[in-house]
Amino acid sequence: MDAGHRSGCPINLTLEMLGDRWSLIVIRDLMFGNRRHFRELLNRSEEGIASNVLADRLKRLAQNGLLSRVDDPSHKQKGIYSLTEASIELLPLLAHMGAWGRRHTRPSEALSIRAELLEKGGPDMWDAFMEELRFIHLGTERPKRSVLAELQAAYLAVVMKHSSRGRERNVES
Repeated sequence: MDAGHRSGCPINLTLEMLGDRWSLIVIRDLMFGNRRHFRELLNRSEEGIASNVLADRLKRLAQNGLLSRVDDPSHKQKGIYSLTEASIELLPLLAHMGAWGRRHTRPSEALSIRAELLEKGGPDMWDAFMEELRFIHLGTERPKRSVLAELQAAYLAVVMKHSSRGRERNVES
């Protein structure tokens, strides 16, 4: 066992590397929301992450090889965060977590539609999404399929459905 680790168990070592729930939330937002800048991650967080917590997690994730950061050419004080191959390979884990959460919790329809599609799409969809993430974050060749666009379209369709229901209720009132 390496010094500084509670045990050599691969589950323990993974949990130690990811840290806490905020680390997976940051990875989720980069992966599914394509949020690449600190302000986007901070201001568009559904969970309301604090700026000091976000800064700490970004630093920790970069130190652990799960994110990379380069200076934004448009503004030298800003950074652009990217997933690394190691964090892209977390996609199946996140897909399984989303599927489990859909079965055992009460998620909102809008925020669970992507998990539903990934569960139904299975490993073939996950592989296609990982190829797209490699294109976005690592600069590999553009894949033919855009799973991110499919997931975003499904999310927007659910949001529109709910907003039109709200308008219908307001008209009926």
